[in-house]
Amino acid sequence: MKNTEFLDACRSAVGAAHVLTDEADKAAYLTDQRQRYTGTALAVIKPADTAEVAAVVKLCVEFQIPIVPQGGNTGLVLGSVPDQSGQAIVLSLKRLNKIRAVDPLNHTITVEAGCVLQHIQEAAAAEQRLLPLSLAAEGSCTIGGNLSTNAGGTAVLRYGNTRELCLGLEVVTAQGEILHGLRGLRKDNTGYDLRDLFIGAEGTLGIITAAVLKIFPQPKVQLTALAAVQTPAAALHLLNLAQDRCGALLTGFELMSDLCLQLVARHFPQLPFPFAERHPHYVLLELSDSEAAPHASTLLEAVIGDALEQNICQDAVLATSTAQSRALWQLRESISSAQAKEGKNIKHDIALPISRIAEFISVTDALLQEHFPGCRNVTFGHLGDGNLHYNVSPPVASCAEQFIERQADINRLVHDSVDRMNGSISAEHGLGALKREEILRYKSPVEIALMKSIKQALDPLNLMNPGKVI
Repeated sequence: MKNTEFLDACRSAVGAAHVLTDEADKAAYLTDQRQRYTGTALAVIKPADTAEVAAVVKLCVEFQIPIVPQGGNTGLVLGSVPDQSGQAIVLSLKRLNKIRAVDPLNHTITVEAGCVLQHIQEAAAAEQRLLPLSLAAEGSCTIGGNLSTNAGGTAVLRYGNTRELCLGLEVVTAQGEILHGLRGLRKDNTGYDLRDLFIGAEGTLGIITAAVLKIFPQPKVQLTALAAVQTPAAALHLLNLAQDRCGALLTGFELMSDLCLQLVARHFPQLPFPFAERHPHYVLLELSDSEAAPHASTLLEAVIGDALEQNICQDAVLATSTAQSRALWQLRESISSAQAKEGKNIKHDIALPISRIAEFISVTDALLQEHFPGCRNVTFGHLGDGNLHYNVSPPVASCAEQFIERQADINRLVHDSVDRMNGSISAEHGLGALKREEILRYKSPVEIALMKSIKQALDPLNLMNPGKVI
């Protein structure tokens, strides 16, 4: 009876067509991106604007209905899908998809939470501006989800992660009130930074409905190179050389093990491998310059030339056209898809002090081989900001299901190694439900207590994405 009354009130608030209760209609919203988990929900509700979001939240408070906010549902830690109790609603923000304003002089763009990241990039480009946030899922992920997980991407080295790109937020609180914070200011020292509380909170404190993001002048040229190196330590030497020579022009610096590109070659044979011989590791570098192409080209050629001369790298190719640059990036961006086609695997999204990345890979690779002989390390990531995707695949010709059953043991080995080197077990994907218990082993009691205090203060009824983060 309570649920019927609640759903009828929601239909009045957002329109009957946008309250989905049929199992077939709800199905697409209930399974996580990796197709590993499916929850259940009382309904999927799709408001059209911030006022409707607020109205639904107030109804949820009145009827004590938990809320799972969802954007593009591209997350990897079960943060945007409901549990299996069937008590919660999924609040889809996809209809909040308007570009509200572009301000080229203030270098800002104001967007609603359901805007697909690629569409925001295109809106900025139409004004000769750059939104530098770039992810493999940019054609389907939404900015609300990016903000809720504080997404990183390939340009963090120069522009920072999503938190650094956000100047203001509009948020519906756990009480159904609207926090109007779309000011677009770079300086606002008037008390606690409420904006940063909601960024990275994965919808557990409130629902982000719109944001003001920084945009930048479009670079006149972007140049890409792929360098072959023997070890991650050599890759770090190359990073240091490139930063010394290129400074802020160095936009991207991605590390890939040879196994990564072997998987890409196996599952995407149409993508050409640029070297005559295979090497243990590869680095993808990109420079972005506001000057004409010769300036960046001279810098990049000098960096690669010095690296070859000093035996930091063994071979390199420099893209001479946009198409060639795109082809090199496709190798990097196809790794996750290739690994998915290869079969089930165990993913780790970790952050480390940059100076300890080589040590971590060496030590942890050896530990994994000792305890799980024949496992395959698919190691790649944003070396310039210390974020590794340190994935572990089953041995060749082994039973993948039996290997996945050891996931908790493998996670413990990897995460303990991360912790010993002062790293983090989540770099850019968040905690969700997948790492909610795991984080208790690595955060101090003081940190956990403070997080719980904030949750209790902002969401005392525990209706905002319950069971996620803490």
